[in-house]
Amino acid sequence: MPQWQTTRFLLNLQHPLIMGIVNNTPDSFSDGGKHEGLNALRHAELLVKEGADILDIGGESTRPGSPAVPLDEELRRVLPVVKEAVKLGVAISVDTYKPQVMQAVLDLGADIINDVWGLRQPGAQDVVVQHPNCGVCLMHMHQTPQDMHIHLMQDDALPQVSDFLRRESQALMARGVSRERIVWDYGIGFGKSVAQNFALLARQTELLTLDFPLLAGWSRKGSLGQVSGLPVEQRMVPSVAAALLAVERGARIVRVHDVAHTKAALSVWQAMSEQSHPQL
Repeated sequence: MPQWQTTRFLLNLQHPLIMGIVNNTPDSFSDGGKHEGLNALRHAELLVKEGADILDIGGESTRPGSPAVPLDEELRRVLPVVKEAVKLGVAISVDTYKPQVMQAVLDLGADIINDVWGLRQPGAQDVVVQHPNCGVCLMHMHQTPQDMHIHLMQDDALPQVSDFLRRESQALMARGVSRERIVWDYGIGFGKSVAQNFALLARQTELLTLDFPLLAGWSRKGSLGQVSGLPVEQRMVPSVAAALLAVERGARIVRVHDVAHTKAALSVWQAMSEQSHPQL
């Protein structure tokens, strides 16, 4: 049975889990400014009621071209939300690449570090190694948030993504981090063309060969807007469709803004799966 070891929870991945997005930022690409301060906690509570299994709290936008946020500002945004969110009864993930933020949120009881840099910042691996149970989501990002939309990946993205995630996972395991703590995210929209993003989805099962669970983060991404013609605030249906396609191709966690709609769609997929595979 696939599982994800986190600080407080051993998450059962036999059925797909929903990670609800809580952006405490003024400039995130889809909901910047909507859930800042106390509104972030209220939004977190709403997502739990809608069926989120995990909450992913972030204090710095990583949209293409976004500026870096100073450490003290990210801490100011994130820590009060995490302090209260750990009481909501679900796993708490924090979307950060700064080791100081990782340390602070883990000290507050956070369960998962979700790092778009794949723990490449100096000191990031050290924090994870020193917290022996926290979950880790390693994501592939080409270039940086400031220039990834300018210098896109070239050639076939899948082997490059696979090689990076395998290399970083091996480095973590060599330092004593157990395989059960690690999840992969292939980084939709992070320095990849529209064609490369959809090629990764089409060939997603090739990333499963090394037995690391996959997290898919398609929600409201620009590639969905490119193929649907819809602005970001109208991308709920394409987002749910992409989440279902990712789950059908083996993703165990989907990171989404629209928790209730995604949960409803997954219930239909689950009902079909139970008839196709009664052992589920």
